Amino acid sequence: MSFSNQGFREEQKKFPRVRQAYKDKGDSVEKILSDNSIQKQNLRIYLRAFKSNKIIELWGRNSYDDNYVLLKEYSICKTSGRLGPKRRQGDRQIPEGFYHIDKFNPYSNFYLSLGIDYPNKSDKILGDKDKLGGDIYIHGSCVTIGCLPITDEWIKELYIFCVESKNSGQTNIPITIFPVRLSNGNLTKLLEKYEEDSDKTDLWKELKLVYDYFNDEKQIPEITFMNNGRHKIN
Repeated sequence: MSFSNQGFREEQKKFPRVRQAYKDKGDSVEKILSDNSIQKQNLRIYLRAFKSNKIIELWGRNSYDDNYVLLKEYSICKTSGRLGPKRRQGDRQIPEGFYHIDKFNPYSNFYLSLGIDYPNKSDKILGDKDKLGGDIYIHGSCVTIGCLPITDEWIKELYIFCVESKNSGQTNIPITIFPVRLSNGNLTKLLEKYEEDSDKTDLWKELKLVYDYFNDEKQIPEITFMNNGRHKIN
């Protein structure tokens, strides 16, 4: 379900679960923003997910600031599949790569859910074109066959952050999904273990560039999807 940015919060609060989320977690969202000197009306956010570490990081900044700050970490309570990108429907894989939040579902089967725009352009080129699948979400509860569940308790809070950022004018909420925290050592181990699987290793090298750049600069580099399914990182 999507709406125009103007009045997005009010539209979402027409739904009982969203109203309950604000009742339960509204104050904690306000405090986190205040503690980091971020104004709700200027909120911009970025998400980083680490499959093996079972963590989603929430980063935020004011629209007029350059650098993000870490606001919160949410535990992914259950995962499925193995390391590597999702390439077809039914493989139980959690995607890896560069995505954004494209749906807000206030009546999800898993309390509340935030849709991830899988398959992206790269997935459509490199995956099974006839059976790519879809419906990948960050959601409540603690079950998954390719999604990122963080329990009902914490989806309330993250959902509010996403609603507030969209309400303040953020049209694109990016999320980068990594196999693991891509330290130099971790990447070396992955490249050695999967040296014969260029589909995985090529993606991980691209993710590493973004991981390092963001860690150093606290900014998101420009990411371009190329016609061969790979990414150009500027």
